[in-house]
Amino acid sequence: MDAVAVSVSAGIARGSRATWGEALKMAAVFGFFQALMPALGYGAGALFRDAIEAYDHWVAFALLAAVGGHMIVESRDNDEARIPGDPFSPRRLLLLGLATSVDALAVGLTLALIDVPLVAAVLLIGGVTFALCLPAVHLGARLGTRLAHRAEFVGGVVLIAIGVKIVIEHLSGAA
Repeated sequence: MDAVAVSVSAGIARGSRATWGEALKMAAVFGFFQALMPALGYGAGALFRDAIEAYDHWVAFALLAAVGGHMIVESRDNDEARIPGDPFSPRRLLLLGLATSVDALAVGLTLALIDVPLVAAVLLIGGVTFALCLPAVHLGARLGTRLAHRAEFVGGVVLIAIGVKIVIEHLSGAA
């Protein structure tokens, strides 16, 4: 759901200019990372479980807070000539894909411990993420036409909120 929320935020930031190609690119990147991280976690197995669980939530929070904070700062810039950040740029997509999937490493470790078939799990996780993120960009784009003057600020706040949610869930044991 974190990747879906970020997809909506990216659509808001892009507004009515969001294309199906951009939505496809974002959904593909998020689906890929959501599938990759559990596969990596599965490969690491129980050997690294304690080390990863101890800080995965903080890594996700730091990445999301950095990107979200940057978006908020950019939204406060009143320079009309400024080109707003592109949520679909390769660099941002990779960073967001990583940030929203870091906690999935622990999922992969858990899958290894309970002997779940890796290929089926990875295909399901990546496929569902892709299928949910694709329309989420366009949902955000529809919202963005109404919120265009605040879209980047709202998107930054959403990213930081997702990071806070990850930390709270981890610290409360709900994750």
